[in-house]
Amino acid sequence: MTSIDAALAPLIARIRNASESRTPLDIRGGGTKRFYGEAAQGEAFDVTGLSGISSYEPTELVVTARCGTTLDELEATLAEKGQCLPFEPPHFGRGATVGGMVAAGLAGPSRAAVGGVRDYLLGASLLNGRGELLSFGGQVMKNVAGYDVSRVLAGSLGTLGVICEVSLKVLPMASATATLRFEIDEAQALQQLAVWSAQPLPLNASAWWAGMLVIRLRGALAAVNAARVAMGGERVDDADANAFWHGLREHDDEYFAAAHRAIESERAMRLWRLSVPATTPLLALAGEQLIEWSGAQRWLYSAAPVNEVREEVARAGGHATIFRASDKRGG
Repeated sequence: MTSIDAALAPLIARIRNASESRTPLDIRGGGTKRFYGEAAQGEAFDVTGLSGISSYEPTELVVTARCGTTLDELEATLAEKGQCLPFEPPHFGRGATVGGMVAAGLAGPSRAAVGGVRDYLLGASLLNGRGELLSFGGQVMKNVAGYDVSRVLAGSLGTLGVICEVSLKVLPMASATATLRFEIDEAQALQQLAVWSAQPLPLNASAWWAGMLVIRLRGALAAVNAARVAMGGERVDDADANAFWHGLREHDDEYFAAAHRAIESERAMRLWRLSVPATTPLLALAGEQLIEWSGAQRWLYSAAPVNEVREEVARAGGHATIFRASDKRGG
């Protein structure tokens, strides 16, 4: 996993030259998440050439891939064996890569039920700022006891070095899935989510916006069918359900499309990602809110002052992050 080969050699040389000249490098992959985090500084450093699935053991539920491997390629390879990345990493456009997935550390609608990117990282190799190749973890479920450094890479946004290769735990696709919807207000939705979360139900994802709560069930067929009967609601057609969850994951559904338009038309508008305790009641903030992860993640697009948003979320015991904005310098 850590062997220096022809693809790594030019990257190492470039990093060492940059280190000697104290030139910052801007690590670039597919470029689908460049809006996220602070604006990168430095010379463009393209790592898309370091690509390919190094190894895949379906029976062991482990895959190892290089940073420039596209998520499309990885997910297609897993799907051929009936397996998947259960945390549903968002692509946010064509060309999204494995390295970008780990560096951003973002997960989709199922995050609250199955865990995030860091929970599936078994090992990684990294080029640090001196061009040294470091290796952490391994390719098995149980590694040597001690601090798992590879997990720190999830969400590091390239600040720790160039993620060269990662080993990931994968899981079989669920045997049954069903999506239900309920017409209820926000307070009722939060209350109902709290009740369901305390029960042995195969809850996989949830989303509330504009008076509609949508729930996804995943698991064994018997468990999904039993939950459908117990929970009630209206069953959503599979095609419509798939489109809904895909749109939520990729931020191209009705809510996020409206947020993006608002940001483009009004400089003070921001899309916030709010992390709060799941049982937190309605947040008193101006703007449109969408609730995910059984109440633990909330999206807000608003022109409210940065301090006002941060203080309200802090009072609830959470934190607020500017996810998209025309100008992030205000936050």
